Amino acid sequence: MSEQSPVEALRSLAPLIGTWTVEGPGHHGTVSYEWFEDGAFVVQRIELVSDGETSRGVEYIGLDTETGTLRSHYFSNTGKILEYTYQLAGNTLTIWFGDTDSPAKFVGEFNADQSVNTGAWEWPGGGYESTMTRVG
Repeated sequence: MSEQSPVEALRSLAPLIGTWTVEGPGHHGTVSYEWFEDGAFVVQRIELVSDGETSRGVEYIGLDTETGTLRSHYFSNTGKILEYTYQLAGNTLTIWFGDTDSPAKFVGEFNADQSVNTGAWEWPGGGYESTMTRVG
């Protein structure tokens, strides 16, 4: 059980708040993160083009008080609902597909002023590099 309030736990994601371009081999687009309801959630809006196909979605990130982790639900324009777990420790952002024991995850490092995050999604048998650059 988490001892932090949802607002306190989500403060760790403050460096994500804003608008970002996303680029990597075969994909590009824009993501934005914003506070929702006085910091009770972080909302991410996504518009990415990957291999010529556009994906749009919205993700709500909040505190799972049972596990003490930052969990999300992603709702895509295709009707899929996916779950992720977030952690930002120091300058390292890790996003697991599912729980923290998942082999599918993104690991990226922020630069000194937290305006760029460079990393890669990886999973058994695959992955791709991705760079987020703050634009607003």
